[in-house]
Amino acid sequence: MSDKGFKIRIKIHGFTNLSIMRELIDEFLPPDNYELLEDDGFRTDSALHINLEGSCDKDEIKRELFSKLSAITGKRPDWGILTGVRPVKLAGEIMSGSSRDKALEILTKDYFLTENKAELIVDTYSHQYNNYGNPKPDTVGVYIGIPFCPTRCLYCSFASNQVPESEIERYMPALLHEIEYTGNAMKHKDVRPETIYIGGGTPTTLTAEQLDRMLTAVETTMDLSELKEFTIEAGRPDTITEDKLMVMKNHGVGRISINPQSMKARTLELIGRSHSPADIVKAFDLAKSVGFDSINADLIAGLPEENSDDFRNTLDKVIEMGADNITIHTLAVKRASRLKDIDEDYHYKVAETVGKMLAEARQTLAAEGLSPYYLYRQKHMAGFFENTGYCREGIDCLYNIRIMDEHQTILALGAGGISKIYYPSTDKLERIPNVTNYEQYIDRIDEMCERKENKYFTQEVL
Repeated sequence: MSDKGFKIRIKIHGFTNLSIMRELIDEFLPPDNYELLEDDGFRTDSALHINLEGSCDKDEIKRELFSKLSAITGKRPDWGILTGVRPVKLAGEIMSGSSRDKALEILTKDYFLTENKAELIVDTYSHQYNNYGNPKPDTVGVYIGIPFCPTRCLYCSFASNQVPESEIERYMPALLHEIEYTGNAMKHKDVRPETIYIGGGTPTTLTAEQLDRMLTAVETTMDLSELKEFTIEAGRPDTITEDKLMVMKNHGVGRISINPQSMKARTLELIGRSHSPADIVKAFDLAKSVGFDSINADLIAGLPEENSDDFRNTLDKVIEMGADNITIHTLAVKRASRLKDIDEDYHYKVAETVGKMLAEARQTLAAEGLSPYYLYRQKHMAGFFENTGYCREGIDCLYNIRIMDEHQTILALGAGGISKIYYPSTDKLERIPNVTNYEQYIDRIDEMCERKENKYFTQEVL
């Protein structure tokens, strides 16, 4: 259609929040192939008219839109009319008053999910509910962000700076100040971390000495009596050393991530990773020799020049290396990534291949005894699929579950961190952002602490 300059004109009557509908339309058509019109009252023009009856039911409108676009394009997206990040929450709402079979029926018939995706989110919710339930009201999750990486990957849209070691050292006092402030304020408010997650960027861009300083600050300022999980994203194999791993181990870190993304050398080169498949194997061996029993590996389905055989080979090698927690990400073409500049429609082109990769991965992981434990979706994902975390029994990531469930306060420290304050009485979240630019974070560290003080630590959270 775009080659001929033709666009489908779509007009939705009696509904003003068009951004929700645009998310659904994008799953059928690239943005250049359609025009979403405001309701101007005209009903006899050449546009595709939706909701002529004037329904106020959002899902009813989405069902009509889905059915008509399916007929026009021949597509039927696996996630049906569902948009948004957290489909597992919907599964939980339905299952609170329904059996598993009834929930599957509702998801497939009312929301148009395929049986595979309906089963996926029901199984994921069941794992979370059966193993964890709701968090204790006097606990929080703590996130600490390290916004530095050795190189910037092709698909990356996170705060990820490539800087000399001197700049990282300049970041440390500000981060330590926020850790110490937050730990002391948590004690005063009588809340304790249930989970601690150190992410990035790549936290292991820090030296062993810097890691030691940061983890010492956490240990000495926070009450860890309720701590169930301590994770660090080691992430890039080219940043992992024995002394860094020993520092983590000695400070009680029980879970790390070593993220290959792919085990194909050509792919690693294309996406801008500065390590080889051999480096990944070495990092796994080193982590196991130090004594880490819980190692997560992130893989990405849909990377450039990869087919399903390449992806299956990566998955097989990661299983062979001993990863007991594997997250299968669908490649997303995000606005701030280099891939977006190269090919903004890439995620449409690889959709079929990615669908095959995800289906095969689930079968393979199930046969190896790994079950889905958390899941989320993002905009502009290849095929508009999902990211799913799989784990062996007892080797999941509670922090990931909590942040997706959104029933617990998450205190985020470091540049780019966004704290989310949970209010049980209204079941709502309030965001408290830190600035993303690490230089501004350094200069404005007192302001970052004051934001938490004013919005959380001096407020009664009801």
